[in-house]
Amino acid sequence: METLLHYVWKHKLYVPDAFKTLDGIALEIIDPGTYNSDAGPDFFNAKIKFDGKLWAGNIEIHTHSSDWYKHKHDSDRAYNSVILHVVEFVDEENICDASGRSIPQWTMKIPGHIRENYLYLLNKDYSIPCLERINEIPEIYLSDWKNALLTERLERKTNTIFQLLEDYNDDWNEVFYIVLARNFGFGINNDAFERLAKSLPLKYILKHSDSPSQVEALFLGQAGLLEEDTVADDYYRLLQQEYRFLGKKYELQKLDGSIFKSLRIRPTNFPHVKIVQLAGFIGKKQSLFSKILETNGIKDFQSLFFSDVSNYWETHYHFEKTSPKRKKRLGLSAVNILLINTVVPVLFAYGKKKDRMIFMEKAFELLEAIPPENNSIVNSYTRAGMKAAHAGDSQALIQLKREYCEQKKCIFCRIGHKLLSKR
Repeated sequence: METLLHYVWKHKLYVPDAFKTLDGIALEIIDPGTYNSDAGPDFFNAKIKFDGKLWAGNIEIHTHSSDWYKHKHDSDRAYNSVILHVVEFVDEENICDASGRSIPQWTMKIPGHIRENYLYLLNKDYSIPCLERINEIPEIYLSDWKNALLTERLERKTNTIFQLLEDYNDDWNEVFYIVLARNFGFGINNDAFERLAKSLPLKYILKHSDSPSQVEALFLGQAGLLEEDTVADDYYRLLQQEYRFLGKKYELQKLDGSIFKSLRIRPTNFPHVKIVQLAGFIGKKQSLFSKILETNGIKDFQSLFFSDVSNYWETHYHFEKTSPKRKKRLGLSAVNILLINTVVPVLFAYGKKKDRMIFMEKAFELLEAIPPENNSIVNSYTRAGMKAAHAGDSQALIQLKREYCEQKKCIFCRIGHKLLSKR
């Protein structure tokens, strides 16, 4: 419940009466201060008037006044700067800091409708607690929130990319390759594909770009999918032979093939198929990251990802067993997912790192040109009244679901904020 107390204090939503401390001193709250999410008092640099005299300092908030002692603030000098102890219930009338100074206390009253709305959202047994009430929020308000959520999501992905840049000495080509490989896992195999890319440096792949079979051998062998000696398939044995030579040459440590999941996956998404699609894409495109920076327009971006696999895979989803002949080219929806999850965040991160707004704007323009994603998260919100006009909106809704709804952070959400204050 302290979270609600913080929220009410921050937004000055308390019942506007009884502005007196427990000692009867007249109280006027000028500025609630800045919320502190780290150790120390809850709010910094607040401004309070006591009997008309202005004080500046920090605020500590608890459900019960005795929590001050339970949390041992009376022996922590970091709390000597507290000028007001805000509580909901008084069970300890005299509170002192580490210096022995008595700290004024104020009982803050939460309006009934705010408490009811908070408990409604907190206890609602839905993955999206406010689903039934989203239609109460004006569209312009939702639109602004979606824009902020999208930026949040891109910032989070940017932090991941910056960490990779630190790990790989600012090599944008290698980082793009790793991010792209991860997203070739299309959800269920993301971690496995990222491990594959990190275990198989891009420079080794590009050395053999003139030999599709060697590139496939590197990827499939490194994935641990060329380990069986009893497979009666000529192409398999060729790849196995190629990998044994190349793996030894580059001193590669292959992965365990069991990390790639194929259970309950459609044949077109089998790990073998996705790995050779990735191999074909990476192996045939030199200076790939430079092409990404130079490309403009949704059609040109999509065309970069339309790459055919070798003839063998037109009649196979995995080794030995043949299947009806079919092109194993990525479909448009899969290409769009790769653009959303790979190209957009890398462009945004590059623009931020280099202080080049043009690339950040290109990332937003690309999202606005791609149709919204069609998944259960997006569909839940759209049915409730939140429109998704393009992929930027659908990314915003995914951010909302994962970072706010699933974690019950309703009071940090602009929709929750709007609903909390409604009578």
